[in-house]
Amino acid sequence: MAELIPGLPEEIAFECLMRLHYTTHRVASQVCKRWRLILQSKDFYYQRKQGGFTHKAACLIQAVLGQTGSNQTKSAGPLKYGVSIFDSVSGSWDRIDPVPVYPDGLPLFCKVTSSEGKLVLLGGWDPVKYEPLSQVFVYEFTTRQWKRGKEMPENRSFFAAGELNGQIIISGGHDENKNALKTAWVYDVTQDEWAELPQMSQERDECEGVVIGSEFWVVSGYRTDNQGGFEGSAESIEVGASKWNRVDDAWKVTQEQCPRSSLGVGKDGHLFSWAESVSEVKVGTCGVQLGERTFLSGSGYEGGPHGFFLVNGQNGKWEKLEVADEFCGFVQSASNTCATCSEHEQFLAGFLLLLKKTLGFPKLSVKS
Repeated sequence: MAELIPGLPEEIAFECLMRLHYTTHRVASQVCKRWRLILQSKDFYYQRKQGGFTHKAACLIQAVLGQTGSNQTKSAGPLKYGVSIFDSVSGSWDRIDPVPVYPDGLPLFCKVTSSEGKLVLLGGWDPVKYEPLSQVFVYEFTTRQWKRGKEMPENRSFFAAGELNGQIIISGGHDENKNALKTAWVYDVTQDEWAELPQMSQERDECEGVVIGSEFWVVSGYRTDNQGGFEGSAESIEVGASKWNRVDDAWKVTQEQCPRSSLGVGKDGHLFSWAESVSEVKVGTCGVQLGERTFLSGSGYEGGPHGFFLVNGQNGKWEKLEVADEFCGFVQSASNTCATCSEHEQFLAGFLLLLKKTLGFPKLSVKS
């Protein structure tokens, strides 16, 4: 068998591959068949995660701003959305290639979450017909390609979604007739199969999903006969449980505010709204938990500039992010994904030099 990296022991060569940033995997897979098999294997992701070579990155459904002649970015006409990735450790931004079926913009109000190192895009509205979709698309970071997943069993919009124990749970929202739903399903990305979960105690349209410990929570929402009347209750479930647990007065937010995208979870497990906690992002608020810190975006007032921040806890230190124009668009919704590598720039520079010398790829670059 050929050496993994000429001149290096196998275990050291494998450690080098483990530390590659996800953005290099597609290029690295072209080095040789053995590299491709390793990088695209399920075990490789698990070993990277177990070895501490991954961390949470923010995955954003973000408005794509168009270029003008003056090199300034602005939106023209209806907003079009794409998937952006922000790596809080390296401070880098990346935009994922469009879903082939939707080259000119994602379905409106689609949901994004992750499982087993893959991104999963769910539902939304057809960008032309404005009809709810049941489509599922799965993005593989290793190949940097999208593939079709098995469609959701029901058409639904504005539902709660999240990942728990490697599986994706969806619940609530409304159907094509604007009827609020209380049904729930779980999706196994590896098997590409859906299984029905117990129904919640009530319908919950425009609810928000969040994982707290070993439970998936569906927060607030409203019933069909009470449009816009967001409730204070929430429901939670563990994978494999036979029923949901209802928690009254879990969403104690004034003016019956919608929890979508603005939901935060305190250290003691209490739920709060980032829109009410922080004036800088009280309009168009979107937050996503990244370990000890939270990525936040929003405006201080209607029509104001869009800001991006990293926050340590609900009342901790704020860091304002300097963001390139192309990534300054409105963030509709967000999730986190465990697909990046916590490598160091010095290591990558040395590894790049090794690749150039031993494998003859003078143009190969590795992002830090």
